[in-house]
Amino acid sequence: MHTNELPENVATLKTSTRGWNGVNVDLVEYSCTGRVLVRLERNQMSTRLGAQLEEVGRDHAEPRSAPHIPNPHAYKPRPMWFVPAQMELWGHAAEPSYLKCATISFNGHLLQERLGMSESLGLIDVPRLRFADDRLWTLIRLLADAIHCADPTAQLYGDSLTAAIASLLFERPKEEKGSKCGLSPIQLKDAMSYLEAKLPARVELVALAELAGLSQSHYCRAFKASTGLAPYQWQLQARVERAKDLLLNTNGGLEDIAEATGFADAVHFGRTFRKMIGATPAAWRSDMLT
Repeated sequence: MHTNELPENVATLKTSTRGWNGVNVDLVEYSCTGRVLVRLERNQMSTRLGAQLEEVGRDHAEPRSAPHIPNPHAYKPRPMWFVPAQMELWGHAAEPSYLKCATISFNGHLLQERLGMSESLGLIDVPRLRFADDRLWTLIRLLADAIHCADPTAQLYGDSLTAAIASLLFERPKEEKGSKCGLSPIQLKDAMSYLEAKLPARVELVALAELAGLSQSHYCRAFKASTGLAPYQWQLQARVERAKDLLLNTNGGLEDIAEATGFADAVHFGRTFRKMIGATPAAWRSDMLT
């Protein structure tokens, strides 16, 4: 949206977007100078699930089905909303200073196909203009936090979060062979081979799940049951292990090793390495080689 098209009393509007797993994620931040009433038109043709992440003001903002019809549901902390495709949605706030909201937009039938969900999609056609669910809210916040992350592991991370959101939002998927007790030895071997062959590039969860013949939500549970790690955690750990090998067996500088293992730069590499290993790459290399 251009500056000259800002709604009344909206001083600045910042929008970020990213897609995972057939799901679009929009993060919108408003700085306001007075009463705000806006039509939320982005992705109106899709089903939308939204969460208010931050709010500064004298009164609580609310989603509305029409501009002059107040939300009939009482405010709850960490408010959320769910609206079917083609339904109008308005946002209203009496005296806001700052608002930060995240909305995920998706095609329910596409999710059904990609995530192996059951025939019924539960309440997909029933709007919920204000409700609270701490698990869903936390997952959406984590997804919003990952929008600007350029690290290759962010792909599997976001894919896993969207699969978890769909599993919570709709009824539980049908159980599939191999999902309760982890991956079979062949499935696990295929996963390790695929992930190692792709290192350090990004990998989509759908590719791993299809390799095992499981839905994405079931695959995440089975993978963690087998390895103790979520797929994105395993991939990140494998990249750090490859970096350790390069630190010990080559004379490469930190920038070269960061590039070889898929990190944006030496600073990002160093921060991640220290968080996982407990020492900087330079200190770890020095300690291991003395």
